[in-house]
Amino acid sequence: MKCKFLTDFKEFAMKGNVIDMAVGVIIGGAFGKIVTSLVNDVIMPAVGCAIGGLNFKDLSYVLKEAVMEGETVITPAVTLNYGNFIQNVVDFIIIAFCIFIMIKLIMNLKRKKEEPVVETPAPEPAPSKEELLLTEIRDLLKENNKK
Repeated sequence: MKCKFLTDFKEFAMKGNVIDMAVGVIIGGAFGKIVTSLVNDVIMPAVGCAIGGLNFKDLSYVLKEAVMEGETVITPAVTLNYGNFIQNVVDFIIIAFCIFIMIKLIMNLKRKKEEPVVETPAPEPAPSKEELLLTEIRDLLKENNKK
């Protein structure tokens, strides 16, 4: 049973879909870092500058002030860092949009590949001599019945 389990796992792991998925996850991780840098280093500073020099990383709401003894912090402040949340939402929207575009392109390529070539239907074969003869006999019988 143990050997069958390992054999089944090997077959599963070596399927093309699993390997493709692994490559996708690795590329997706690298792409995520690029998007995060784009958002943190390009988009959010520009948005912050446009709305008055605001740095989104600094946006937070203090729930509990820090406890200080002189200049030493005994208990750090408890904050809700909603600026980081906003940046992560922008990251997500950009990544989701890119994935949407890529899936849409892949689906269009698959549709083009899968579309069957539309062929004109072959003309119906001409009736055989027997069919022609039977048709003539039928027509003659119809004429004789009418008389």
